[in-house]
Amino acid sequence: MLIQCTKKLLDELGIKAPPLQKGEGLFSWHANLFYYNRRKTMVMVNDSNRYVIVLHGLKKRDFEHLDELIPAAIKSVFQDECIDEAIIDEYLRRAGEVVFTRTTDKSSISRVVKAGENVSFYSRGLAGGDIIQGELSRRISRLLIGTGQGGTDYTFPHLDLMEDLEELRGGPVVKCRAAVMKVRLDLDNFDVWRQLVIPLNFTFGRLHDVLQIAFGWRDYHLHEFFIYGEKGPVDWYYINHPAFHKEGYKPVLNLVCAEEDLKTSSATEQRLDRAVRLAEVPFKIAKYNYDFGDDWQHYIVVEKVIDDHVVNHPVCLDGSGDAPPEDVGGEMGYALFVEAMADKNHPEHENCREWIGGLSLDKFDLAEVNRRFLFV
Repeated sequence: MLIQCTKKLLDELGIKAPPLQKGEGLFSWHANLFYYNRRKTMVMVNDSNRYVIVLHGLKKRDFEHLDELIPAAIKSVFQDECIDEAIIDEYLRRAGEVVFTRTTDKSSISRVVKAGENVSFYSRGLAGGDIIQGELSRRISRLLIGTGQGGTDYTFPHLDLMEDLEELRGGPVVKCRAAVMKVRLDLDNFDVWRQLVIPLNFTFGRLHDVLQIAFGWRDYHLHEFFIYGEKGPVDWYYINHPAFHKEGYKPVLNLVCAEEDLKTSSATEQRLDRAVRLAEVPFKIAKYNYDFGDDWQHYIVVEKVIDDHVVNHPVCLDGSGDAPPEDVGGEMGYALFVEAMADKNHPEHENCREWIGGLSLDKFDLAEVNRRFLFV
């Protein structure tokens, strides 16, 4: 496996002017080192498909064993992409031992520098103390990039990676476990739900991204998940508590979206949603709360688990109803909005038209949701 390093990375490794070498594109990467948030960060860009892998918070001992860390990072990120373990092992076997060399051309250097800039832009995806940044690698590798063919052709690195590996294997390369779940927006007077298939290696943070697309939200507000265990009597005294479940299920885990939301004294265990995969906490019943002002509550029921799923992205099987616009004022505000918009003589009709302005009200479109799911 050829790792073509910028001068900054070679200096960190203590390698002086290694000889130039040429490698096979799929097994060859360009790599650069830079600081982000005062921590050493390395990005690798594949020469064939330009898939990006990010390592963050590297220390001296990590550089001493970088020839071991790089294959481990590739394996981990490929697992995040739901690539069959046999294919990952075959790729690493064919790639061989890690060999460090110099960069060979300016265009490849430009690509790896651009990948570093994207790390800064999408830094929200950085995962705590993890060196191998699978979530961020996945996100950056789903950005549209130019192919360099006269500035008219564009592609997506994650799709090109799959094509490369399918050619290597001679067939499909994705294999994972997935959950079929029904997600219903809790509204008294509107029927809004989606039936989804979600790979179980997704984090709950990534599930948040999926639900935002599925229901047409804009990710303007905070969110959280609750995982439930046993069912008991419904305690209506706590109806306004975010963990309340209208069928009496008791919360066992609260997944929050930011470290500052972790409470030192909480009756329910708390963890960061982007640090926990669905497979780590098998559940049947959950709830997704979005926008703590309007208080949109989404009740989740896992209907079944598929053991040999062959798609590495979410799929929307079915659904009904349109989600309310952002900041409409909860269900009461939404009901008033729908009523006013439907009647030109309603006293609030013009106010609602002015308020909604140029915002697009997304109608549920199964094909469009699934198109967007390709890039989650």
